[in-house]
Amino acid sequence: MPLYMDFHHIENVTVEDVKRAHMADVAIQDKYGVRYLQFWVNQEAGAVFCLIEGPDPETCEKVHQMAHGNIACALTEVETGFYEMMMGTGHAVNDHGLVQKENGTLDTGYRTILVVSLYGITKATASSDLSMLLTPNWARKIVREQMERFAGRHLAWDADDSLMAAFDDATGAVYCALGIKKALEQFEDKQPDIIFKMGLSASQPVTMKGDFFREAINLGHRLSLTAPNNQILACALIRKICKNEDVFSDNSIKSLNTKEQEFISNLIYVAESKISDQQFDLNKLSNEICISRPQLYRKITALTGRSPNDFIIDLRMQKALSLLRQKKHGIAEIAYDSGFNSPSYFSKCFVEKFGCTPSTFLKRV
Repeated sequence: MPLYMDFHHIENVTVEDVKRAHMADVAIQDKYGVRYLQFWVNQEAGAVFCLIEGPDPETCEKVHQMAHGNIACALTEVETGFYEMMMGTGHAVNDHGLVQKENGTLDTGYRTILVVSLYGITKATASSDLSMLLTPNWARKIVREQMERFAGRHLAWDADDSLMAAFDDATGAVYCALGIKKALEQFEDKQPDIIFKMGLSASQPVTMKGDFFREAINLGHRLSLTAPNNQILACALIRKICKNEDVFSDNSIKSLNTKEQEFISNLIYVAESKISDQQFDLNKLSNEICISRPQLYRKITALTGRSPNDFIIDLRMQKALSLLRQKKHGIAEIAYDSGFNSPSYFSKCFVEKFGCTPSTFLKRV
């Protein structure tokens, strides 16, 4: 049967309240061909999440309605494999269906996503040099090892070559990001040298819109694109749910506040939607996000460590790199599709960033 997850927002909810409601669901579920499997409670946020097997969403919801009348704010179908990657498996579930951590504390359902973007840099004079640019294996090996060390579950991501993992615990994800940063910076035999950027995001499993972690994954990816070179950028929720405030005190991780996060999300959304427009410039960007050009410059520079022009070029370069890997288009077409006004300018920017020309890169993809 299909698998569903729902979200309830209940002020002043208690674990005992939810246990009683769950037992009421279980008492009548066989009549409707539904199985209420387990639930997560976040008392502070007034949030409850139920995992359900059933023939369709309407029947799952009817059990709630008939058992106790607590209708979900949102209910969404979840694919089993993706659910297991995000939520994990082998949960500690007590006799009443409550999900707990191994130490007996509540599992609130929140999960953290770490996205790591790696870019090799080489003065490519031989095919072996360029192959390392395509896949900086030494760096990717370090990232994967650190993710596994901190119990991260690797997530598939086909938009680009970013490495991504989900974590049950925000503190563990933060320590993982710091461990990756330290290991990459201290590794001696850097062939090729690299630029890395990391984004940390977190979310409850089902949002009011019925989204199951997709928005959080996209946010993590956007933060990894936005982060200054060799730095970590974390969403506002990470700092709130991380158990060690000290990790944010030495500037190893930049933690966004809510307004900064909204600005970054809007900025990336607008920039990515207009990136193919060769006439898209800072004036158009400032108009789209409704702030003055001086404000735009100050905000982007403060959050990304780059000027707005460099930031837009980096986004265009990211799209061009993805198109080059697909090997479906010529270099001139890729240049224009990525928003560059000429193949020669595109080639100049590419060499400055990666140390080789797009044509040389394309031959080795």
